[in-house]
Amino acid sequence: MSQSGTSGRVYLVGAGPGDPELLTLKAVKLLAEAKVVLYDSLVSREVLALISQTAFLVDVGKRAGKKLLTQDEINSLLVSYARQEGPVIRLKGGDPLLFGRASEEMESLRRAGIDFEIVPGITAAVGAAAAAKLSLTDRRVASQVLFTTFSRGETGNWLNWAAITPETTLAIYMPGTHYGEVAARLMESGLAAETPCVVVSQATRAEQQVRWSSLAALSDEDQLPAPSLLLVGKVAMHNSEPWSERLRPHSLAQLSAAEFQLQSVKPHQ
Repeated sequence: MSQSGTSGRVYLVGAGPGDPELLTLKAVKLLAEAKVVLYDSLVSREVLALISQTAFLVDVGKRAGKKLLTQDEINSLLVSYARQEGPVIRLKGGDPLLFGRASEEMESLRRAGIDFEIVPGITAAVGAAAAAKLSLTDRRVASQVLFTTFSRGETGNWLNWAAITPETTLAIYMPGTHYGEVAARLMESGLAAETPCVVVSQATRAEQQVRWSSLAALSDEDQLPAPSLLLVGKVAMHNSEPWSERLRPHSLAQLSAAEFQLQSVKPHQ
C-alpha cells in the first residue's frame, strides 16, 4: 500500500488481549491522533482510553451474542468514513488477521479504492500463554500449534484431525463458558481424557484468571468470564514444578545406559 499521506486511509489496528502496555508504538500513536474509530466489544476500556478525546467513536461490537451491526454494514461504514473523514481506525481485539474478519473488510476497501494498512497486535492465544506462563511450542513436547474456534453449530468434525499429533497444542478461541461441551467433543474426536488443559479468562487484564485442568475434569470447572481461551495439550500441564522434575523417569529401569552412567557419576571428593 502507498505510504504517501493518510487522508482516506483505513488502519486495521490490533488492540491486543487487553493490557494497553502491550500495544505497539504505532497503534498508540494512531489512537492518539485518531479522527474516527470503529471498535469491537473485545477492546478493553483501558485501550479505549488512549483514543483521542476529539475522535468520533463507533461501537460495532457484539453483545450477548447479538451484533450491533452486520459485517456488510461495518464494511460500508469504513468506506463511507474513509471518503468523508479519513483517516479511519478499525480497532480489533487481539490481532486483526486472526479470527477478526479482516479479509472481508480489506476486500470491501479494495473494491472501493480505499488505501489501508494493517497494524498487528498480540493475539489472544499468545496473551493467554503469557498469562499461564507456558510456551505454546516447547520443543520437548509440542512441535506445532493449531489456532481454531469452537462453534456449537458445527458437527463433530470441527477440527482438522489429520494435522493433529500428540505434539500439537490446541489454542481454542471463543470456547464459551460451558467447557464440558468442548471437552466432550475433543475426547469424542480422539484426545485422551487426561490431556492437560488451561482456561485463561480476560488474559493480561486486571481481572485475569487462569484455571488448570484436564479434559476429563473440565466439565466440573466453574465458568469464567468472557473473553476466555482454552489451551489444550502437553504444554498445558500445570507448571508448579520444573520440567526437569516432570520428565524425570520414575525408576532406574526406565533410564537408558547413557543416562544411568551420567546420573551415577559422583564428583571427586
